[in-house]
Amino acid sequence: MSTPPQKLSFIEKAGYSAGDAAANFVFMTMVLFQLNFYTDVFGLSANAAAAILLWPRLWDALFDPIMGVLADRTNTRWGKFRPWVLWTSVPWAIVMVLAYTTPDESWGWSTGMVIAYAGITNAVLMTLYSMNNMPYSALGGVMTGDLNERTKLNSYRFVSVNVAQFIVGGLTLPLVAKFAEGHDRQHGWQMTMTIWAGLCLVLFLITFFTTKERIKPVAEVKSSPKQDFVDLLRNQPWRTLMIFTLFNFGMLAYRGGAHYNFYHRYADKAAMFDFLEKSDSPRPTSCKGRRTS
Repeated sequence: MSTPPQKLSFIEKAGYSAGDAAANFVFMTMVLFQLNFYTDVFGLSANAAAAILLWPRLWDALFDPIMGVLADRTNTRWGKFRPWVLWTSVPWAIVMVLAYTTPDESWGWSTGMVIAYAGITNAVLMTLYSMNNMPYSALGGVMTGDLNERTKLNSYRFVSVNVAQFIVGGLTLPLVAKFAEGHDRQHGWQMTMTIWAGLCLVLFLITFFTTKERIKPVAEVKSSPKQDFVDLLRNQPWRTLMIFTLFNFGMLAYRGGAHYNFYHRYADKAAMFDFLEKSDSPRPTSCKGRRTS
């Protein structure tokens, strides 16, 4: 390494953690609500919704290694990985709103056009997620060479993740209900995701402006992308981690879908939302969404 290990300030640790908090506003919304959003709000069939969620994941499997190669070969005055957090922040916020904006029935779109819109916006959002989150994850490794500081950095990161997950899980549907009052759930979702998108933009900018890449290689190591992929596939710890990740994400998706359906169809909504009365927020049962045939 060309630079000695350095201590990180509280501001830099907290600033770095803001990036993963932002990512979880998309990730947890996807896990907890996206499938039901497509069926209950967009008005799509379960088969169409499942296909919309599936094919971007298949694309991600191809794109993620490509993104890793691109990030590793990026060289700017800001470093290799920080620029990607900045470059993707505005497109992320815009597409995040578009992905949860339901085409108005007055536009006269066919079901096929609505499915295409949902599929394209979801695929673009997931692509931006990879373009942002993969370099972000690598950023922590080049901020300091001190292993203790890296451990503390990840501790800050996962505290922020849990805060973001609590906000998304606890406030998304109440906000949808509040903004849907006098309108419909389509409007409620659009306004709620606009708020989340604005928060994501601010958090990404905080991460970019409060962090610094300090660890640089002594010399460039020349290798082709093909050789990088071959080396990766031969890496036994990576293969083990990949299997665990597939299992973990499968359980997250299963839990998220079951969580939404349980509380949406079986739980006592009136009792759950009593705490909102002090803020004059409406109960979700008063919301109206698009009728499905």
